[in-house]
Amino acid sequence: MIRTLSTSAPFLLPLSLLFGCTVGPRYERPPVQTAPAFKELTAQVSGDGTMWEPAKPQDTSLPQEWWKIFHESELDSLEEKLNSSNQSIAQAYQNFMAARAQVRQARAAYAPTLSTQPAYTRSRASANQSGRSIPGVNLNSNAFNFPFDVSWQPDVFGRIRNSVREFADAAQVSASDLANQRLTEQANLAIFYFELRGQDAEIDLFDRTISAYRQNLKLTQVRSKTGVDTEQSVAQAELNLNSAQATATNLGIARAQQEHAIAMLIGQPASTFSLPHRALLAAIPPIPVGVPSDLLQRRPDVAATERNMAQSNALIGVGIAAFYPNFNISGSAGLQSNAINNWMAWPSRFFSIGPAAAETLLDGGQRRAVVAQYKAQYQAQVANYRQTVLSALQATEDTLASERILAIQIVQQQETVQAAARYYTLANARYRTGVDTYLNVFTAETSLLTNQDTLITLKIQQLTNSVQLIQNLGGGWNASQLPSESEVGAKR
Repeated sequence: MIRTLSTSAPFLLPLSLLFGCTVGPRYERPPVQTAPAFKELTAQVSGDGTMWEPAKPQDTSLPQEWWKIFHESELDSLEEKLNSSNQSIAQAYQNFMAARAQVRQARAAYAPTLSTQPAYTRSRASANQSGRSIPGVNLNSNAFNFPFDVSWQPDVFGRIRNSVREFADAAQVSASDLANQRLTEQANLAIFYFELRGQDAEIDLFDRTISAYRQNLKLTQVRSKTGVDTEQSVAQAELNLNSAQATATNLGIARAQQEHAIAMLIGQPASTFSLPHRALLAAIPPIPVGVPSDLLQRRPDVAATERNMAQSNALIGVGIAAFYPNFNISGSAGLQSNAINNWMAWPSRFFSIGPAAAETLLDGGQRRAVVAQYKAQYQAQVANYRQTVLSALQATEDTLASERILAIQIVQQQETVQAAARYYTLANARYRTGVDTYLNVFTAETSLLTNQDTLITLKIQQLTNSVQLIQNLGGGWNASQLPSESEVGAKR
């Protein structure tokens, strides 16, 4: 049941004293538990006694164009194309523009509404009604109207303010989502690029290996024809050569797929895009990590969940404001006449104005249920925020652990490759001098190729893990880059 109260001008004075009162809980970011430092950043000793400690550069933040720390000019060019042509980023940007428009839409409630509806009506009365059949009575009439209607709802208890704050927080969520989408696409591009260059490195390795295998096959064929060796050695040499050729051919599949993925990321049809074969030059750069609490400001996904909490908090204020009366000041003015010649004359004026208040007296507990719903949604967002922070900490520790362990493993693998190369050199020399059969060369070839391939894989894994670490740290983004409430509602 809604009761409407007519008010008079003296009521406006105490009403004006209420302006600026905003009901609802004040928003404060809830605390989250973080460690004083990342566990993996402390110096650690590996099983073989190797000491590993991450680099500690002076700068504790990454540049916005973080991919430039790899010093790959080709990657720099691709990232520039991605930032301007990636369709997922474009979609997220338009979602942000829509969210900004909703803020302006909510702010419009602060201003009065003014409307007009000029009208002209020509009418004729029935001559068969009582008193209208008298000769000389004009049954035709005109009505000229030029009215203006104005209505304004003072935001006494902050219902509009909380609503504007809700939409502003939602727009900031959208801005965070845009930053997170951009970072995700940038990281994906860098990963695909390094993986493609890893395929190029593997192709180069297999090309060199196949060339060596051909020379060995020719040698075994010559030795077999002269009776120094057997057909078994020829078969073993052919097996190694054919196996290497088949593997090298298969490498083209992964390279083509990575090239196509890069084309999609930069907004270009895969059929029109190609990257020439090139050796990988990038090295692992020092990455400023900082402390765990930095992630609260550096990661856009964490910022998005934090702004979701603020939005849910503002909704509670909207729900509480429904318990208080709504005030409205409305008026109407204009010009009315039944003849066009005096329609715009001063005596044709009319007006009416007056305030009113409306209060819901009984709703069966609907408003309390709505507030309870908003409070529960807020607590759910708090849990989501804390879970997002925990996930961010876990992902960062994961990539830091991979960084440390891969650095040790690569050193070990390099030593393994050197040992395999010595083994191959000795086996090949003993075969050529007739001391051993080709079986030892066959085994040494396979071992050397496998370990060289593993080393390339580990180096690419280390590069892609560095990209993932940068992504887990938020790239070069910071929460200070989020637009403010006034900025998200400003006209472009």
